Amino acid sequence: MSTKNVQGSHFAQDARGTIAQRDLVVDLIRTACVVLVVVVHVTMVGVGVSDAGIRVTSPLQELDWYVAATWVGQVMPLFFVVGGFASAVGWRSTLARGGGARDFVSTRLVRLFRPAVPLFAVLTIGLGVATVVGTPAEMLDEVAFGIGAPLWFLAAYGITQCCVPVMARLHERAPWWTLAGLLVLAAAVDALRFATDTAEVGLLNLGPVWLFAQQLGFLWADGWFARRSRLSLALVAVGAYALLVPMTSIGLWAPDMLQDLNPPMLPLALLAVAQACLVQLVHAPLTRLMRTRAAQGTVFVLGRDGMTIYLWHLPLYIALNGIGLLVGLPFPTPGSATWWATRPIALVVVLAVALGVARGLRRSDRPLPRLVPGTDRPAWPVVVLAACCTIGPAFAVMQLHLSLGVALVGAVLVPVGVWLLCRTVPAVGVRRA
Repeated sequence: MSTKNVQGSHFAQDARGTIAQRDLVVDLIRTACVVLVVVVHVTMVGVGVSDAGIRVTSPLQELDWYVAATWVGQVMPLFFVVGGFASAVGWRSTLARGGGARDFVSTRLVRLFRPAVPLFAVLTIGLGVATVVGTPAEMLDEVAFGIGAPLWFLAAYGITQCCVPVMARLHERAPWWTLAGLLVLAAAVDALRFATDTAEVGLLNLGPVWLFAQQLGFLWADGWFARRSRLSLALVAVGAYALLVPMTSIGLWAPDMLQDLNPPMLPLALLAVAQACLVQLVHAPLTRLMRTRAAQGTVFVLGRDGMTIYLWHLPLYIALNGIGLLVGLPFPTPGSATWWATRPIALVVVLAVALGVARGLRRSDRPLPRLVPGTDRPAWPVVVLAACCTIGPAFAVMQLHLSLGVALVGAVLVPVGVWLLCRTVPAVGVRRA
């Protein structure tokens, strides 16, 4: 048998192995994380109307058990762990079909940022109209800040996706040294942040903290967590939470895990360890759940448009509240028993409207087609430029908060970045006709 045939057979076996690695629990967790984020925002943003005017409060944060709940409800570390699993499987699939790093990065960035193209356009138009009609600057800034809050994820996740090819190789060669190194780097960045009392220094942890969580996802894809006993998983989870207690009690890291989110801090890495172990502890019942048609249907409907729901749910929730105010709907006092009783209704309405928007924008959310023989993704300089165009505006929102200027930059640069990533060039050794 020729070397070429042997390699083809090897790639085919790798592809079948990659497909066999698909874990429906991953889809369930990813969908559950998105829904939980919507739940948090629907219960965190309360709009009240009184004689003094419109007032926006945060009923969720006023609850006595709120801070403790963030140790469970802060699911972003788990989201990056799940993303690491999906990235490991996607990277291996890319290699199995003969692709490489540029193919993987281009495909992932397009999948991540295509849903953001219409969002930035709508935000630019909306903020522009609001500015022209004379909306008070203070109110507009407050609304824009809330609408732009979820966009930090695009920047953080985009950075981790660009690093997958390198981090996957490091994982193959020295998985534990890689994890340890990332943990040390995260601690060093936090130490520098505390020493200089400069929050912006924490932006350096967009790498180590979230890459650490991603590497845990690589371990999950390898089956490492599945091979651990239930007792060892429970002990590791308890140990991670136990370490968080003194860490968040000395006045450096906040016990509120949402305060440790942007920029990310070391406690989130420990939270990722605990959450990964806890998920494996309940993996068997979740697997049985995902064998039911109801669970598969729900995950398919919500999970298929997960990124669009995530990006659009908060702007839609704020817009729906605005419409309610304009038409004179009665607004219960935020935090009251009536207000809490209406939260399930608000959740269903927001998810339904977000799904409707997602369906209308389905063309904007289609994945990048696979390469045809004889073609390749753009050269590295183009990919790097495109990554800056896509990730840059989301990073600006995270750092400067959303404004008309930032939205306009995103409305211009994100489509340019996606367009650059969608281009193809002749593969090495192939000439254009």
